Amino acid sequence: MRPVATFEVKAALPPSLAALEEVAYNLRWSWDHESLALFRRLDPELWEASGHNPVLLLGRLDQRRLEALAGDEALLAHLERVKRDLDSYMSGNGTWYRKVFGPAERPLVAYFSMEFGLTECLPNYSGGLGMLAGDHLKSASELGIPLVGVGLLYQKGYFRQYLSPEGWQQERYPVNDFSTMPLRPFLDGEGHPVRISVPMGPRSVLVQLWRVEVGRVTLLLLDTNLPENPPDLRDITDELYGGDMETRIRQEVVLGVGGMRALDRLGLRAQVYHMNEGHSAFVSVERIRRLMAEEGLSRREAWEIVHATTVFTTHTSVPAGIDVFPPEMVEHYLGPLLDEIGGDRQALLDLGRLHPGSSGEPLNMAVTAIRFAGFVNAVSELHGRVSRALWRDVWPGVPEAELPIVHITNGVHPGTWISDEMHRLYDRYLGPRWAEEPGDTRVWQQVQEIPGEELWRSHERRRERLVAFARKRMLSQLRSRGAGPAALARAEEVLDPEALTIGFARRFATYKRATLLLRDLDRLGRILNDPRRPVQVIFAGKAHPRDDAGKSLIRDIIHCAERPELRRRIVFLEDYDAVIARYLVQGCDVWLNTPRRPREACGTSGMKAVFNGVLNLSVLDGWWAEGYNPRVGWAIGTGEEYADADYQDRLEAGALYEILEQEVVPLFYTRGSDGVPRGWTAMMKTAMQELCPVFNTNRMVHDYLTRAYVPAQIRRAVLARDDYRGARALAAWRKTVRAAWPGVTILNVETELPADLRVGATFTVRCWINSGALQPEDLAVQVILGPLDEHHQLVAAEKIAMAFAERRADGALLFIAQVPCSASGRQGFTVRVEPFHELLAHPHGTGLIRWAR
Repeated sequence: MRPVATFEVKAALPPSLAALEEVAYNLRWSWDHESLALFRRLDPELWEASGHNPVLLLGRLDQRRLEALAGDEALLAHLERVKRDLDSYMSGNGTWYRKVFGPAERPLVAYFSMEFGLTECLPNYSGGLGMLAGDHLKSASELGIPLVGVGLLYQKGYFRQYLSPEGWQQERYPVNDFSTMPLRPFLDGEGHPVRISVPMGPRSVLVQLWRVEVGRVTLLLLDTNLPENPPDLRDITDELYGGDMETRIRQEVVLGVGGMRALDRLGLRAQVYHMNEGHSAFVSVERIRRLMAEEGLSRREAWEIVHATTVFTTHTSVPAGIDVFPPEMVEHYLGPLLDEIGGDRQALLDLGRLHPGSSGEPLNMAVTAIRFAGFVNAVSELHGRVSRALWRDVWPGVPEAELPIVHITNGVHPGTWISDEMHRLYDRYLGPRWAEEPGDTRVWQQVQEIPGEELWRSHERRRERLVAFARKRMLSQLRSRGAGPAALARAEEVLDPEALTIGFARRFATYKRATLLLRDLDRLGRILNDPRRPVQVIFAGKAHPRDDAGKSLIRDIIHCAERPELRRRIVFLEDYDAVIARYLVQGCDVWLNTPRRPREACGTSGMKAVFNGVLNLSVLDGWWAEGYNPRVGWAIGTGEEYADADYQDRLEAGALYEILEQEVVPLFYTRGSDGVPRGWTAMMKTAMQELCPVFNTNRMVHDYLTRAYVPAQIRRAVLARDDYRGARALAAWRKTVRAAWPGVTILNVETELPADLRVGATFTVRCWINSGALQPEDLAVQVILGPLDEHHQLVAAEKIAMAFAERRADGALLFIAQVPCSASGRQGFTVRVEPFHELLAHPHGTGLIRWAR
């Protein structure tokens, strides 16, 4: 039946409980343990049934229960304490950013992401990318950075997982009821929802704007599911990563173009724009259009401003993980914007092509983001190397090691992921600064003061809680599959609350090799079923709905878990989400990660485990390649990379079994007279001391601020000063350089090498260059010096600037350098020339380079 009217009913809170609503609508409660305890106290069973959703909880509480709570003096005191703490927090007077930079009148950063994982009751995420984005906002709030998040609000979000009786993953897509979630629509001065119009090819789509308060940070979410839109445009924000290529480009137009227009409509236009992956790259196109219309800049001049103030973070290790769109599809959907920008349309589209000038080449969203961004970063040191190899063709001729892709290693937000017990331990022995300044290594030295027995008893309680949770989940899973009484009875006995517990939970992409541990079931069975030293494994994770290979891995685990000798020792928990993740990273003893190196960009689940004293056992990939040393965990292999995948799997599975048998299990079960494994707890404390201050998002966001955001802000000020004089000059210079560059050649390189060179000696290199229309000051000429590899190729180790010396009558320019001999052995050198301008963000910023032949 179609209603004639719709309306929304909210909880009628007694006046003494009115502050509950304000606390519920600010997601600071999701990492504030006092706030969580308050909501749990209202009704523990309903809190769990609501999916840890305080807005839904308040709406479902019986009015008589509310009236009773309104007279509960202890509860009211708890509420007053939480509300006072929230008010103090929101004032932001003592934040790190305010102390260093002072108050901000507008956002410094607009952070765009396709997904945000903030809490399980706001299912706007699918995995690690979203969780990282959510933790980024939380740490920006903690540091007081004036940042606004921008994303899409999905009617269904990512899928919910359940398994068929045969163990095959099935998907369902429950519809979200926004009225019962901790978000609200933006309202205008008359109380009406704020909406904007976004061009979508020859049509336009109406977008409603929603707000989520994440501590001091606002997250802006865009929603197209409005009755005024035609059905196909309503569905743009239907599912996260759902639909076909056309749906994806529509989503990315709404995110990029719509996100920028929404910020403008709300008066939240930022100074720096951070793209978390390439999904939002179209924001740069909209920014160029705006700068041209509002500031009177040319397309090239506007690009200089956009480039100077754009940050791009790539999370992908393989080309298959990047969205690419046919050029005709891009022209169709961006047509109105491209028409307004004008000029050479193909030149603008070339910014998204790996090979500019190839008119039929599709638009690659990562390449688009790279070409618009003045700061590009990978998410771990190893991923930086992988990314430079992946995108080296964007800068042809530039040595791979020098490509302008740096790394800022990911982290996690500690307060979101640690247990109540660990929170109290840290408060007791480290003091409050562990939460306020988690990147301070001096604070974490105090971890060694935690008594081993106290740490161990706390950890044992968390493992017991994990086992109880897993049993409950298993019973629920089996009932939904129609299991009989015998199977249900067995489920009540799975796992042992005192056994060594290994956790493996992540997206079931094939490269993550979820079944590596199962490669030799006989050997694994002996490890798991040792009567004196039992071991157990808990798996969780989702495969992409179209990834049948990933689904097969889940089915293989289910079949193994059904074997009589393994059914008490191996468990798979359905519908992996933030709730399961917290139980696992808080209650496991060992966190297992087995990606095929170097495919893991970073991985953050192991970091969450570390904050809870859980030890990592992992391939040296992603963050573990940086974090590992023998004092803090275990490494599978020594960082080898193989061409033969089956050979690699065989070797690394064997290494995994060996580590479990010879190191992990003995260390865990070597106990003192009090039952405490002293060696194990010592490793727990060392891991927390060395890893926690590094692998947290407060450190990560601080890195982004100091290395990317503030330099971009300063650079924009320089370019925009005096009616954009710097941007206009730099754009004109680039145009001149590109036109003149075909005529730039290295005519010859001259040197006289002494017969007997010793370390400390020098020799002179002279280089004649035909510079065409360019002046000496337009060029950076360098001697590249270094040892030779086994193929007699120069390994660039040192760069020595050459100075301009004279101009010949024919116009040729002479550059000279004195080259030191700083190392012995067989050496070589060459000369290169690049365009130079003092306003370039990076020495290779033009992508133009000439090498001596």
